[in-house]
Amino acid sequence: MKEPGRCHSDPVFSCPGLATAPTELPIMRFTVYAETPVHRSFHVALLAGACCVATASVGAQSAPPADRQVAESVARWITLAAPPSGEAHALDALRTVLPGWTRDNMGNLVKRVGRGSPRRMIACAMDVPAFVVSGISDQGYIRLHRTGAATHPLWDQFHEAHQLRILSARGDVTGVVAIANGHFSRQHRGDTTIVGVDQLWVDVGASTKAQAQALGIALLDPVVASRPVWTYAGYASGPAAGARASCAAVASAGEAATAAATATSQSGETIYVLSSQRSFGWVGLAAVLARAGKLDALTVLDEGKAAGSAIMLPVARLGQTKRAITRVIASTGLDSVRVVTPAVRFAGSLVESVAAADVRTLLQDAARAGGIAGTPTLLAPALDTARATANARRPRTDVFGAIEKTFMTIADLPGVPGHEWRVREAITALLPAWAKSRAVVDSAGNLIVAVGPERDSVAFIAHMDEVSFEVEAIARDGTVRLARRGGVVPSAWEGQPAALHFDRVGSSEAAPSLRGVFVPRDSARVKAPGVSTAWFGVDSATLVAQGVRVGNAVTGYKRSSRLGGTRLTGRGSDDRTGSTALLHAVQRINPNTLTHKVLFVWSVREEGGLLGAGAFGANHGRSLQRIYSVDTFVSSDTPLEDPAFAYAPLGQGFVLRGLDDGAISPPAERERVLAVARAQGIPVQPGTTHGSTDGSAIAPYGAPNVGLSWPGRYSHTPGEVLDLRDVEALVRIITALAVAR
Repeated sequence: MKEPGRCHSDPVFSCPGLATAPTELPIMRFTVYAETPVHRSFHVALLAGACCVATASVGAQSAPPADRQVAESVARWITLAAPPSGEAHALDALRTVLPGWTRDNMGNLVKRVGRGSPRRMIACAMDVPAFVVSGISDQGYIRLHRTGAATHPLWDQFHEAHQLRILSARGDVTGVVAIANGHFSRQHRGDTTIVGVDQLWVDVGASTKAQAQALGIALLDPVVASRPVWTYAGYASGPAAGARASCAAVASAGEAATAAATATSQSGETIYVLSSQRSFGWVGLAAVLARAGKLDALTVLDEGKAAGSAIMLPVARLGQTKRAITRVIASTGLDSVRVVTPAVRFAGSLVESVAAADVRTLLQDAARAGGIAGTPTLLAPALDTARATANARRPRTDVFGAIEKTFMTIADLPGVPGHEWRVREAITALLPAWAKSRAVVDSAGNLIVAVGPERDSVAFIAHMDEVSFEVEAIARDGTVRLARRGGVVPSAWEGQPAALHFDRVGSSEAAPSLRGVFVPRDSARVKAPGVSTAWFGVDSATLVAQGVRVGNAVTGYKRSSRLGGTRLTGRGSDDRTGSTALLHAVQRINPNTLTHKVLFVWSVREEGGLLGAGAFGANHGRSLQRIYSVDTFVSSDTPLEDPAFAYAPLGQGFVLRGLDDGAISPPAERERVLAVARAQGIPVQPGTTHGSTDGSAIAPYGAPNVGLSWPGRYSHTPGEVLDLRDVEALVRIITALAVAR
């Protein structure tokens, strides 16, 4: 199988069901230049209860159960937070599966097994290039400095529009990296340069430096990517997947060696090391070597590369990253080191992927290097959740709890244009009984609730879909070319987890979604990829056999999260926030008090065409007195935009969207909204922005279009941000306008 990208230019976290269709996976073959002390075959036993964490609708696929278990165990290793010099965060999560290991003052985890001669050491490195807090702006944004040398040219850019974990002394703080608004592309036509760390601004939900500090954030706090436990088709995926697989093998071999030494009179001593600070010249491993005395063999299980290998290297040829410890190695009496390099795909990216077959080979290599016999168990650490986190999904205790719960319920559902049925069903389920009894789905797929006497009809409309992708073509090697649906910011998805979603066939349940990755470029001269592609771990024949077809929906991994204060981040805020506001307005209305007809509409296929709204307008537009479009106000309230245009600060009320690229509200209608807001004491911000709304497709039938919005950041990206105070204001104005005469 050729490597993709090189052959051609639900809201509750749970263990999803696992498919069982087998597929062949490539086996990593090593060229070995030195024999290990013992040559035996080992079988891998998996730690019971290994579980992947992903949206409930996303399942594993196309791999035997044993391969899936191996991948899921390694994926737990990948998600452990171990920034350089901050490896303790990961080591805390390893305590339960690595009893008897000792942590030294350099942050290494060490275990000695046996005694006498020969004396061997087997080592790996836990740390992954990361960031530290280098500053906090007056507006509460976090600035970053990188720790460790990233090997991928797009490493920094991969973090734009995605969530991070700031490992503060008081617990984890969730942030999202700012990115230019997708709707403001004309203002950013010249922004073609690849993004570096100096261009990264982290939004933690603070508006001032003091608010950011109140969250516990301080200078030099480590910052790491916030990643799901992600597996697909027998692959474990995430930053430094190969290096983490190496450490999983070293740790598992060390535990097996303990059992072997207890059961037999095995000769010799083996020192197992999960080392720190590889990013700074392997200083952690050097510290262990310096105090180890004479050694007969040193085996290093290294980071992953496109081609795997296992070779004996003279100490002088260890390379630049290990040069600092060559003298220390020589002091142990060694003149060569055995270096094992696992084969990975997408090396150095945030979706680096290692196959289960290659993990088994690593495990066998680590066991043999220690001269042990037995059946090693591949250990799966506990998830790194012991520290209190700012985005923990505990219920809110303030007045915004219900709105937040609804948003998170529907925001994490996939809603590619034309495939919105999951969102529609969730909204229908949340309607009050009176509205559910009136709800209808029209021929276009719009959800409509009509209530009140047949006169002076008004409509409120929000859309259920989101910018995303559909399958456009499938290459022989399984690479899927993607068609962009809506104003996608393509760089924000590159090198991230991907999910392919199936629709229902007849009355049957939809097949479980497939997990994969958005294929990253190996190198780049410009920020945006010309073509977006995804890979799901198998070739085209297997995909087709699983039911994959042109037109299938594809999204990124979705996980809405709580930021500081009243801020949330989540993909699909445009327009799941509007859908949430409309739903809560319906819940607050007493239908028996209405004096005119009100239509509440959740539309389909807004992104890229306003098609659902067009169908609704053709059927209902001639009878409407006015239409209220409930959609995002794309705000310049970010550090990457010019506040001279579209400036509406988050947290200061709903936005009366007076003018955009598709419509201008009549002065009388604007004044009507402002008068109701003043009378009800609802905070409001008039404004103009880019984009258009569903109302633009309905207005030609004679109904004036008025935009009701909330200010949003980082539009049309995975990192959209909202403020619950603005959503509450939006609910209040919709409710007030619906009952107003």
